[in-house]
Amino acid sequence: MKLSDILAAGSGNYDLRKLWNETTPTSDLAPLPAGEYVAHVVDGKLDRSRTNATPGYKLTFRVIEGPHNGRLLWHDCWLTPAALARSMGDLAKLGITTLEQMDQPLPRWIRVRCKVVVRNDDDGTARNRVRAFDAIGLDQPEQDPFAPDAAVLPEADQAEGASL
Repeated sequence: MKLSDILAAGSGNYDLRKLWNETTPTSDLAPLPAGEYVAHVVDGKLDRSRTNATPGYKLTFRVIEGPHNGRLLWHDCWLTPAALARSMGDLAKLGITTLEQMDQPLPRWIRVRCKVVVRNDDDGTARNRVRAFDAIGLDQPEQDPFAPDAAVLPEADQAEGASL
């Protein structure tokens, strides 16, 4: 495919050439400034470190307030003898109290307050680190204005949670 093909076909409801010419490119995303951020937990999964395959559980947070809304942060809960007590404390904040629960999806819409610091790696690369977090609530998802009303769905669809 060529650029002329894309421009000829159009780009939905915007003019790509005009948008390109009027947009200022950004540099790579810098770490968030140290501080407290309100976020949702958007993922939790078993993982291993890249360097020595240390087992852990990786949490992903998405900032939901302020000028950094939408940015992601990560927190590793290491499953080693030295780190297990702290990891268990962190995971308990999210309702994970057994090993088997780490194989299940986390509940959605958990609101947390994260304390974030900026850490410099040995090579000088600055990275964010979630120093601590606390669960502060469980949000209700925004209602989709186009979602069907449960009252009009057939009983079988309601029981299965079917969607259109």
